[in-house]
Amino acid sequence: MMEATASLNTRGMTRKAISVAWPAMMESFFVALAGMIDTMMVSALGSSAVAAVGLTNQPKFIGLTLFFGINVAVSALVARRKGEQRQENANEILVTASVLTLILCVAVSVLFVALAPWMMRLAGSNADTHDGAVLYFQIIMGGMFFNLVTMVINAAQRGSGNTRLSMTTNLTSSLVNIFFNYLLIEGHLGFPALGIRGAAIATVLGTVVSAVLALLSLFRKSSYVRIPLIREKGIRFTRESARAIWRLAYNTSLENIAARIGFLATAVVAARLGTEEFAAHNIGMNILGLGFSFADGMQVAAVALTGEALGAGQKEMARRYGSICQRIGFVISLLLAALLFFGGEWFYGLYFREAHIIEMGVLISRYTMVIVLLQISQIIFTGCLRAAGDVRYTLLGAIISIAIIRTAVTVVLVEVFHLGLSGVWLGVLADQLSRFTLMSLRFKQGKWVDLRI
Repeated sequence: MMEATASLNTRGMTRKAISVAWPAMMESFFVALAGMIDTMMVSALGSSAVAAVGLTNQPKFIGLTLFFGINVAVSALVARRKGEQRQENANEILVTASVLTLILCVAVSVLFVALAPWMMRLAGSNADTHDGAVLYFQIIMGGMFFNLVTMVINAAQRGSGNTRLSMTTNLTSSLVNIFFNYLLIEGHLGFPALGIRGAAIATVLGTVVSAVLALLSLFRKSSYVRIPLIREKGIRFTRESARAIWRLAYNTSLENIAARIGFLATAVVAARLGTEEFAAHNIGMNILGLGFSFADGMQVAAVALTGEALGAGQKEMARRYGSICQRIGFVISLLLAALLFFGGEWFYGLYFREAHIIEMGVLISRYTMVIVLLQISQIIFTGCLRAAGDVRYTLLGAIISIAIIRTAVTVVLVEVFHLGLSGVWLGVLADQLSRFTLMSLRFKQGKWVDLRI
């Protein structure tokens, strides 16, 4: 009888996990898909344009590092406060995070626009890619305000369990981006052909629309975090909430910095192999981003559900939600691996006509089909640990796996053993395997459920 009840409860928890996760997965999937379409549209300008845009990815994410940390903290804290039935404090977290985000936005945006030429050279630009990369990067970072507004509001909504909003905002943003890509990259319907500049402007316009939609969501009566309540209760920025956010954001930001150092090192090594090799590598990273999109969706569900359960003092339920999300994610990873095995050549053929570049892509697809099996599970485990506040461990894991193992394996295999793209992707595989090992062991130990934030 008890086993039947447990089975029914597991099915109910699985359905709840899926109901929270699917909008987040669809959101991340369509964002990743839009990024691929974006790159595909840029590829009409040639492989050097694809490489130029690809060079901006890691520097851009380095610029967003602090904001990613703040948003992880906001999701975890709002979820925990919801479980504790402290709605006013959840709204206080949003207000405080918004103020911190706006202040940091000004500083980061100005700094990164000014340093764009130096950063692109550091990222591995050459004569073919430098000017295009600098132009694209300056426009993206100059317009980052709208993206950050969307991110912080979506983080709070996700923490409260409302994952459909972020799906709506990001899907709309992606569609707007693609539409203006069509108008501005090659010039259609009377619009000028702006090339890479047009692709960057289209991206910023997409974030403007998503920011408006995110702000409007805060006026809905059904929203757990909302502006009418903030006004009614006179909720303001507080140092206490800022400290709570910073305690989580600090370690998560350092974790992201460690990750970006490893990612940047990989990108620099790949860029040195040549423009065509780096273009193929960049598409491989886009494919891996597609896998990340599903992992991110399940991670959102894991953070919201485990965080709320921990806030309500239900530690065993938090563990079970984490396990359920991981099992769902593993099934998804098997399907993605099969698609990569059978569809790698076809997929690269969408971007390139040159047979030798497509051959590089098939090689990369073989690595990504293995990597995605590890990637999705480790990201979900990491989300559970972050929701509980175990951010020092996830920081240590990132330093060991990405900054040290990934960088060292990539450099040695490429520079010493001259394995080319195989060396680069074996470095990525080593990173994912080590992170999977570290995060799964920590999750299974179970001590993370006893932490307080």
